[in-house]
Amino acid sequence: MAGVSRLRPPLRGVVWTAAVVVLVVVAVLLWRGSDAAATSSTTADPPSVPDAAPAGRLSISWSADTGPAPRRAVETGRALTTDAHGLAMRDPLTGREAWHYTRSNAELCGATAVNGLVVAVFRTAGRCDEAVALHAGTGVRAWYRNVNFSEDVQLASTDGIVLAWSPSGIATLDPTGNNTRWRHAASTGCRLVGADVGSTGVAVLERCEDAGALQVELLDGFSGSSTWTRTVDTGDVPARLAGVDRLVDLVVGDRLQVLSPADGTPLQEIPLPALSGSSATREPLQQAGAADAALVWVRGTVYALDQTTGAPRWQVPATGLPSVAGTADSGSATVLVPEAGALVERSLADGTELGRSEVDADLPGGGRTSVVGPAVVYSTADRVIGLR
Repeated sequence: MAGVSRLRPPLRGVVWTAAVVVLVVVAVLLWRGSDAAATSSTTADPPSVPDAAPAGRLSISWSADTGPAPRRAVETGRALTTDAHGLAMRDPLTGREAWHYTRSNAELCGATAVNGLVVAVFRTAGRCDEAVALHAGTGVRAWYRNVNFSEDVQLASTDGIVLAWSPSGIATLDPTGNNTRWRHAASTGCRLVGADVGSTGVAVLERCEDAGALQVELLDGFSGSSTWTRTVDTGDVPARLAGVDRLVDLVVGDRLQVLSPADGTPLQEIPLPALSGSSATREPLQQAGAADAALVWVRGTVYALDQTTGAPRWQVPATGLPSVAGTADSGSATVLVPEAGALVERSLADGTELGRSEVDADLPGGGRTSVVGPAVVYSTADRVIGLR
């Protein structure tokens, strides 16, 4: 009986097949270690916010941990929360996640919300080197770019400007155009001990090794040119920026110093309750512009300061900063102030109480208040709380 003949594949085919297998394996391994494989991103339909005001009695409907904490937690009808590897935007009424963006192979350096976008910076190696902007309402990516920020960078924002600062210097980004506008380095032998951005510009605090005094400088937010520089003798007490919306405000020891945005002239000095030790360097400080006033929250009190004179129009005990949305008309503007046991609607002009929503829970100190239809979002350094 004749043997059965078996055909062997040509050597060329064997080599080609093996090469394809190797390429597929390499591609899979590369993809598994790539940014694409490590990124989890979802999108959502634009939000629909009910046309209603907060009710006369509110309770906590949801809460979520956050950190690194964004200063501004509400944008385009969504509430922003962050964690070590990314961020999520939530329905302010229910707290349910609308969309998220996370990177398992990178750490979140910081995030801020402005101009309908959420801008986030990630650290992939030793520095915070990647920035991404996502539409706040939908999660759709607007832009991505490489940056070169230090690992201790902090982010803040105001209309048209994202500020990134660290002790070595600052940089500003155009949130809608993705380009770096300008940079400002600390002077030789000096370091920045504070920086902030607001409607008045970018303020920096600089301390130098050969001088005990603190230097305050106001820079134009869009060009980076210096508007004015002033030396403040702080002695041995800590000094921090409260904010740079409408006015430039510093907390120096147990005093709130109010500086003119035009030339840095001291306008007012307001005494504060005493706070000693390390608490003075960790206390939350909040400021926001509202019509023709600056609202400053410090040490359990909110101050409404006239933007021309810096003098307090009114002040009340409060757990945090009031809401400021919709306050363009100074004559009829109102703000919602988080007070003990209630959210109180007050006239921006003179602080008169116009209405209140009772709250059946105590809110933590040092937060910021935002109104989203019938919901109120209250955000602190490590928590975002929804009330309805």
